Amino acid sequence: MNPRKALSALVGSKRRTALLALLVLGGTVGGGLALGLFGVPSVAAVDNSFGGVTNETTGIETELTASNPNPVGVSLDSLDIDYTVSMNDIEMARGGREGIRLGTGNSTLKFNTGLQNDDIPEWWVAHVRDGERTTVRIDVTATSGILGRGVDFSQTREIETDLLGAFASEETRPVNADSALVDDPVLYVNETQAGWGPVSESETPIDMAFTVYNPNLEPYALTEIGYAVTMNDVEMATGQTEERYVIPSRRTETIELTTGLRNERLDEWWVTHLDEEVNGHQVSDLRIEFYAVIELPSGQDITVPLDEFTYEETVETDIFGEGDDVRDGDANGDGSDGDGGSTSGGGDTDDESGDGSSTDGDETSDGSDSDTDGSADGTDDGGDATDETVDENTTDDDNTTDDGGQTDGSVLPL
Repeated sequence: MNPRKALSALVGSKRRTALLALLVLGGTVGGGLALGLFGVPSVAAVDNSFGGVTNETTGIETELTASNPNPVGVSLDSLDIDYTVSMNDIEMARGGREGIRLGTGNSTLKFNTGLQNDDIPEWWVAHVRDGERTTVRIDVTATSGILGRGVDFSQTREIETDLLGAFASEETRPVNADSALVDDPVLYVNETQAGWGPVSESETPIDMAFTVYNPNLEPYALTEIGYAVTMNDVEMATGQTEERYVIPSRRTETIELTTGLRNERLDEWWVTHLDEEVNGHQVSDLRIEFYAVIELPSGQDITVPLDEFTYEETVETDIFGEGDDVRDGDANGDGSDGDGGSTSGGGDTDDESGDGSSTDGDETSDGSDSDTDGSADGTDDGGDATDETVDENTTDDDNTTDDGGQTDGSVLPL
């Protein structure tokens, strides 16, 4: 036999075999698509956490679990993933990647996205206007070009704070001048109140009120009350009242003042809020300090530090539920485990929807009174750029749930 002819026949045979294999595979895939035997890869879970923080940007690290229900890996560079992170409907970050390769079962993908710190004031305004409540929403769309279909996955988390609630008090507190010119206490404060005023893009007002009682036989005047507001030592507001208040003998007077937080300083505060070395990760110390200028009956003014009225409140948030697995809870068929509730002081809930069903592009995610002399009762007889990377696929070869049951759709519960 001619060796050259034998080699040619062998090579031709291998080519024909390879071509036949491609035709069989193409027919199998085509037939599977026609019969609907191949499912659309989908998103089973999303975990977010904050990464590195600079004065300009805040890193968001996303770990996304994609589920491929097909018996063969999707390696045709046809799976696209896009996701957005919004807070009270304000888009804070956007990321994604095209041409993702998936093995069978579950694969973990990692993305890095940047949040612009100068977007924080806009979120803050919405947070205060909504009663110090924020809905953190993550929307993910996975689109398979080869299958011509896509699925949507949504996850929401409710955050609630209460920065001013503890300022309201009916505790009677004395105002001591610590001066040889007068006897202490020169005044009493029987009640304090505080609330948010009308919020603008540039300013967040705090309306405060003090019910002041004068236990003396002569009228006293408050000519000025000064204040300083800080959050993690970042100066948010300073100022003083301009109205003069006269408190008659053994009478009460309500003194009102408004301080405006400068929203332009919020991005600077945000950096400290995420810095574990300041007060801890996502922890802030709100502090309001006061002083008063009191005009004595003699006409002389004295400045009194109101240390008894310094207001401090710890503010904690958990934007992404770091440390809490978003996949915890009841694993319903539609991927939802949330109860819709929220808790004070940074409490939160998870609500995931993403049943993995195929779509045509539409979204499928569904001071106390006293009667004794010297008390303060006011009576007459006394006194809150994208860089995406994808990890090596980690694949579960067995498409089974945790309890060993087989899954039937394009979402594999974890």
